[in-house]
Amino acid sequence: MELVAGCYEQVLFGFAVHLEPKASGDHEKWTPVADFTHHAHTASLSAVAVSSRFVVTGSKDETIHIYDMKKKIDHGALVHHNGTITCLKFHGNRHLISGAEDGLICVWDAKKWECLKSIKAHKGHVTFLSIHPSGKLALSVGTDKTLRTWNLVEGRSAFIKNIKQNAHIVEWSPRGEKYVVVILNKIDVYQLDTASVSGTITNEKRVSSVRFLSESVLAVAGDEEVVRFFDCDSLMCLSEFKAHENRVKDMFSFETPEHHLIVTASSDGFIKMWKLKEDKGVSPSLLCEVNTNARLTCLGVWLDRVTDTKESLLPAVEPPPVSKQEQSKRNKKESGHEVQEEERQLKPDTKNCGLTGDSNKPTKGSSLVSTKKRKTVEMLEKKKRKKKKI
Repeated sequence: MELVAGCYEQVLFGFAVHLEPKASGDHEKWTPVADFTHHAHTASLSAVAVSSRFVVTGSKDETIHIYDMKKKIDHGALVHHNGTITCLKFHGNRHLISGAEDGLICVWDAKKWECLKSIKAHKGHVTFLSIHPSGKLALSVGTDKTLRTWNLVEGRSAFIKNIKQNAHIVEWSPRGEKYVVVILNKIDVYQLDTASVSGTITNEKRVSSVRFLSESVLAVAGDEEVVRFFDCDSLMCLSEFKAHENRVKDMFSFETPEHHLIVTASSDGFIKMWKLKEDKGVSPSLLCEVNTNARLTCLGVWLDRVTDTKESLLPAVEPPPVSKQEQSKRNKKESGHEVQEEERQLKPDTKNCGLTGDSNKPTKGSSLVSTKKRKTVEMLEKKKRKKKKI
């Protein structure tokens, strides 16, 4: 288990958490040990996502960096976006979805690191996105005051809902029967079957992070030291506890065979791991903490799947494959409801997106291609051009 956190100081921290076996009558001891720091970005980190092998980070420098956690090496960088990376989400281990201030949502093959699809999703910035547990739908919110539902099977817009203000967070519940949309300190709870608001939760201050602990219990952190647990059905606050000395920036919840845990990161520089009680009306107990001495912005937990740990309640269902017939229909403009969307074919976008290696220079294509092979291809292309001229 490894806690990973990004900060304003452009650094990614990694802390391995060791669980010491408990002696008779003693409590388990959780010890975080500094494992790595990586300074790959040239601006502050804004997003982090974790799969069973990789950790990816997004930054204000408009790049997505990939870290191989098995080999502990920098795996390269994706350079498709032209704006701050605002959100990164893995679905299973095969697909990564990214959103940025350029209004694009990109779907990536997380094995070949090719851009499968690039969608002009919002007129303004994409501020957040969330993938349905089935992998067939995604929700996104942006600065154009819209909530959008995406059909990931076909790679197109399914529904557009106008909302009165710009939302900055959207999140599916573990079973996908409901979702929440956050606007400042208000959290609207939507039911999937009706696509309408069933209730609104009001936090004391602006919300910075939400996490579903179960289908009905939501953990909420904001621009304050406190984390609160809310019931999404009754809309009541079940409990609250002081987590940090400064505002909580991000949270991550997951389960092990023995425990349900939540990790918090704050502007005070601390990362803390908490053990949740079965009764969410009881405040969690602190297991361990570590001080990074940095202003933290985003958080993730890398779980070695060999230990049979799983991310909080979400099944690893991969999006269904897209047929060749579907791919051929993509390259056309589609106007739906109030907005026109430009879509590209579901194939590697070799012009604009690429994977850079340690040299930090974008490759010509969006996959890892050897220099020798690339030169051979270029020579063949030149010969073809000469023949055409003749």
